[in-house]
Amino acid sequence: MIIADMLRGLDYFGTVVFAISGALVAARKRMDWMGFSILATVTGIGGGTLRDLILARPVFWVMHWEYIVICVVSALTTFYLLQHVHRRLSWLLWADAVGLASFSVLGVQIALSSGTSPFIAIIMGMMTAAFGGLIRDVLAGEPPLLLHREIYASAALIGGVVYVLLAVFLHQPIWALIIGFVAALIIRGLGIVYHWHLPAARAS
Repeated sequence: MIIADMLRGLDYFGTVVFAISGALVAARKRMDWMGFSILATVTGIGGGTLRDLILARPVFWVMHWEYIVICVVSALTTFYLLQHVHRRLSWLLWADAVGLASFSVLGVQIALSSGTSPFIAIIMGMMTAAFGGLIRDVLAGEPPLLLHREIYASAALIGGVVYVLLAVFLHQPIWALIIGFVAALIIRGLGIVYHWHLPAARAS
């Protein structure tokens, strides 16, 4: 019961912060409230939708419509309260980092509960965490953050690996949630603060 409550709370929390990150991109693009709502929604539910389709599960927001409401309310709140906040890029990066960490462990947990192997579950966690932002950036005409050299998808990967090690091999599901989330957030946060990048191919 405790684990289920933690998962649901983390899922709602991740949806809110990802939706806000989508709304902040809409703010930078000077979109109207509809644009805010669309970008917030695809960011909040996009990765989980793709995960459920691949795993042949019922798409989560079809059964639980409150996720759509959460995204739209987050978008409209951002539209009316944060339009005049400066340094939106900083807000965007940190809101996105929290959402990334939340969904990296949630995606792994859901995939494992669907009977996938730990390896596939880690990939599903990374997809859940990163692909909502990818859809957001494509719709907004932004260079996808996922394809940059920044520490992004790799942070979700580390969070997923930590979750699998603790939940599957050490049988500590609660600590897996907590430490996996913290690990992904720390790695992404350090990448933001210190501008860490992955090695890139040299131009020929």
